[in-house]
Amino acid sequence: MFKRSFRSRDAGNSQREPTQTSTSTDSQHRVDKSARLMKRSKRDLQKLSDLKQPLVGENSSRTQPQSTQAKPAEKPLVITPSPIITITVGGEGRLFAAHEDILCQAPLFERMLAQSKRILLEDEEPEVFSAILEYLYKGDYYPRLLHNQQQDSWELEDSLSIPANRAAPLTPPTGNNSPQLGGGRAGQFPIEPTVFLSSLNQYLLRDTVVYCAAERYGLEELKRLALRKQGLQTGIDVGIILRSAQYCYAHTPDSDSRLRAHYLALIIRCRKTFKRSGTMQAEMEKCGSSNVYGQGSGKLFFDLFVAMCNHLDDVIDASNATRTPKTI
Repeated sequence: MFKRSFRSRDAGNSQREPTQTSTSTDSQHRVDKSARLMKRSKRDLQKLSDLKQPLVGENSSRTQPQSTQAKPAEKPLVITPSPIITITVGGEGRLFAAHEDILCQAPLFERMLAQSKRILLEDEEPEVFSAILEYLYKGDYYPRLLHNQQQDSWELEDSLSIPANRAAPLTPPTGNNSPQLGGGRAGQFPIEPTVFLSSLNQYLLRDTVVYCAAERYGLEELKRLALRKQGLQTGIDVGIILRSAQYCYAHTPDSDSRLRAHYLALIIRCRKTFKRSGTMQAEMEKCGSSNVYGQGSGKLFFDLFVAMCNHLDDVIDASNATRTPKTI
């Protein structure tokens, strides 16, 4: 009887011990899990802080230039406009106005403005100076050089060929027979390739006069532009070509042969037309007696003679090269 009671107690105790051990293991598991979660949260916070540090550095570096750039804004820079310079052109004293920094693009004007803020150009033609001033502001002068995309060629704005039998420019046409041209500064009137020089009382090619003016002012790009435009002119009278060529020789140095070579090639290429024209002989005789268009204009005809001789030699050499050698 006593044995059974002890056995029942021992069985009851044995049944209670697993439950106690299971509860203790559950509590220990919860403690370990919470510890792991706390460690993981600490690691996540550490990673987050590590990620924030470079971002804060970048933001600070970005804000620093802004702050440095914002400092001058507190005291804005006052940009003073370029002063206006008055230019007196021609014998009649025609007045022009231009900004000083624009005029200083030309070396001649820069030297003149270093001495005085007023410029006097008594020997300059107002129309020629207007073209120079337009180039300094816009990079071109009227008529502008335009690119024809359809034909892939260059042409002049509002250009119109001049009849070859005309020695002086046309006056603006009036009446119902006036030609209707494209829109431009010229409106309905044709654009003349010539300009009247009161000092010579003659009409000369505008691009030649602009080229010579660019030589005086030291504008090399304008010289190239004027030479390119002159190559697009057609139907010019023989007398205008010869007078413009002599003017070119008188107002360009011997070291600058680009425009001179253009005239020599033109005369040789159209030699039959110049040969039939009595203007060639008249200009040669006039130039032999006096330098009408300036000192050194008579060099044109000597250079023309040399160029003609060289051209003849080239023709003879080419013809000899095509012949078969004679057998003896």
